Amino acid sequence: MPQRKVHPFGFQGRGGSPNRPGAIEVNRPYLCYVARVTETAPQRTPLYDEHVRLGAKMIPFAGWLMPVQYTSIVEEHQAVRNNVGIFDISHMGQLVVEAAGAREWLNATLTNNIDKLAVGMGQYTFLLNAQGGTIDDLIVYQIGDQKFLLVVNAARTEDDFAWLQKHLCAPIQIENRSADFGGVAIQGPRLLELFHALFGKDIQPPPRNAIAELPFDRTNVFVARTGYTGEDGIEVFFRATDAVKFWNATLEKGKPFGIKPCGLGARDTLRLEMCYPLNGSDLSPERNPIEAGLGTFVDLTKPDFIGRDALLKTKEIGSREKLVPFRMKEKGPPPRPHYAVFHNGERVGEVTSGTLSPSLNYGVGMAYIDAAHAKIGAEIDIEIRGQKFPAVIEKKPLYKKSAS
Repeated sequence: MPQRKVHPFGFQGRGGSPNRPGAIEVNRPYLCYVARVTETAPQRTPLYDEHVRLGAKMIPFAGWLMPVQYTSIVEEHQAVRNNVGIFDISHMGQLVVEAAGAREWLNATLTNNIDKLAVGMGQYTFLLNAQGGTIDDLIVYQIGDQKFLLVVNAARTEDDFAWLQKHLCAPIQIENRSADFGGVAIQGPRLLELFHALFGKDIQPPPRNAIAELPFDRTNVFVARTGYTGEDGIEVFFRATDAVKFWNATLEKGKPFGIKPCGLGARDTLRLEMCYPLNGSDLSPERNPIEAGLGTFVDLTKPDFIGRDALLKTKEIGSREKLVPFRMKEKGPPPRPHYAVFHNGERVGEVTSGTLSPSLNYGVGMAYIDAAHAKIGAEIDIEIRGQKFPAVIEKKPLYKKSAS
């Protein structure tokens, strides 16, 4: 008996490659996570057993047991930069907002302009508190005339859902579908070859920041042209019961293209080379998107949204501190979060993210620094284990692909 096709999230758009005018194309700082060890037992994604079978090192992360690496962070990082890699993102949250007026309500709730979306398109945006601080950064996709999919950070899913419910206006409905679905991110320069191997030569991937519902092995999956690595990529969402099937099919079809399963370690080094923010480190309820350098994703021309007044004030008087990328000038220990930043012996800021870049082979990071010193080319010092190491503030992104 043929298996009935399943439509995730009740997508109302067409399959294929929606390419509608009026959508915002963004260099999307993909959705970020924050590592938290909770008192409750960590959850397991539908792919947990596959990670263990592949020999992954599993760690508690954002309330989940997740693979930090399979072979080595450097190998997995380079696989994504040079070939293609696959990440488990099943721990991320999926919230569905639907009803007449959903567009208007979301536009008064999130910072970006939902009116610029059409069915099948998505945009990076923020959920703010009244003080303009970042509750979460997320992607919102329009999947119907008045139906939207919000993909949120794993550590923030329950809090986001409760916050949105608290601010809900009738007849808007919001449903937490996170437990029903799994997801993977497939990233790298050989993405298109793998995409056609998975979905067929005649099927085209959605354009940048778009989402499409595509058939896969007698079911349907959501494919979004988004990522968190700086490489071409897609994120694929499917029913939890289809997770193992899709994961193994991707690894098998990806063998000719040098695919590797990748963990959270490589995800962090890849995103940091691109200066993509990590929620809970670079973003927090005490920091707003403007001081984080992400004002592009805030539409202050909208008449009202939660946190707008605070952002307007920041825009008018300027940020006291700014989030800036930096690189170390010498070989040495890598910078880490909470390390102090100095300028001419004066403490001027603090590192929020740091690592040794596998692509650049030197330490890189991001830090909130006093606005007066947060200038490209400015020389700073990072205090590492009581010793100061020289660094320089750079322009985003830290990693730039060489022309070929």
